[in-house]
Amino acid sequence: MLEKTIAKNIRALRKARKMTLQDVEDRTGLSKGYLSKVERGLKFPPFSTMGQIAGALGVEVIFLLKDNLPGTPDIRIALTPAGQGNKAQTLAEDRGYRFEALAAGKPGKNMIPYIIEVAPHEEQTFSHEGEEFLYVLEGKMEFSYDDKTYIMKQGDSIYFESGVPHSGRSISKGKTRLLAVMYNYKRV
Repeated sequence: MLEKTIAKNIRALRKARKMTLQDVEDRTGLSKGYLSKVERGLKFPPFSTMGQIAGALGVEVIFLLKDNLPGTPDIRIALTPAGQGNKAQTLAEDRGYRFEALAAGKPGKNMIPYIIEVAPHEEQTFSHEGEEFLYVLEGKMEFSYDDKTYIMKQGDSIYFESGVPHSGRSISKGKTRLLAVMYNYKRV
């Protein structure tokens, strides 16, 4: 059954990207004949070959294994209707963050957009690969970066290398909400 799922997903991803078998051959070095057999479920590729094919299609291998690919039929675009992003919360009500992941159904993206609600007593410091952009949608926050502190209010933005330790906490009486876009050097 997994073979059929992988075959269906490879074909769907290739078609959605408007790629030919020749395009995939050029990017992987695998023959069109072999790729055609994989797409028809006649050959089951080893994991390393799935990685090559996934890379050529701009996705992680996990997307080839999913029963139902997320997102719109055209994987080049992902629409997230208002309030329908994947929501998560860390820690308690007054500490941590509430996240709404936008474009969660878009495979193979380098940028990861979120709406973040920052708690007033947040103490966690972050450091991770990539770059980050924050735009204050509502409220006021204190943002710390490399031992420097910045006060940001509605309409302010900041762009920084996220490998440097950074943190933020709300200093508003009400909510502090951000549009955050994280850029990873590797596709997710």
